[in-house]
Amino acid sequence: MIIVNTGNGKGKTTAALGQALRSVGEGKKVLMVQFIKGPWKSGEDDVQVIQGSPSNSSGPSSGVFELRKMGRGFVGILGDQLPREEHERAAREALAYARTEMESGKWDIVILDEVNNAVALGLISKEDVLAFASDAKQQLEHVILTGRDAPKELIDIADLVTEMRDVKHPYEKGVKARRGLEY
Repeated sequence: MIIVNTGNGKGKTTAALGQALRSVGEGKKVLMVQFIKGPWKSGEDDVQVIQGSPSNSSGPSSGVFELRKMGRGFVGILGDQLPREEHERAAREALAYARTEMESGKWDIVILDEVNNAVALGLISKEDVLAFASDAKQQLEHVILTGRDAPKELIDIADLVTEMRDVKHPYEKGVKARRGLEY
């Protein structure tokens, strides 16, 4: 199943992490590859590998969650000084890594976090992401793609699309992002 979390509201990565946690609890093996996010510290960074232990012996075998942070940071904002080519190279490497891991057969679910942003910014091609999603649908139980500005073609081939819509956010009142909530 192809799952897309998009929109301008908070919660796209958070929803993918929640799905990962639920899946690990059911004995699934989940890989999250993060595009864009790089040197910025996020709460999930310190949870590199999670191994789930079912609460009862009749439950599923132990699942695994692994996070690979491959982006070089936010592109062109928040003090980014890197040449665009470095961001493009990082995005290409992240997609190639995700493909290699998908084809390895060791994962049930692969999450491409912020991949929609990478496409919207022109760091990787929409066609390459569409090809990945198509192939992943054949090889994985689920592939989850997150980020604002999901291309229409990705939404069209997805089985499940959720759009996070910004209704109200403390940022509008000058409250800065908080560790453990926004990042």
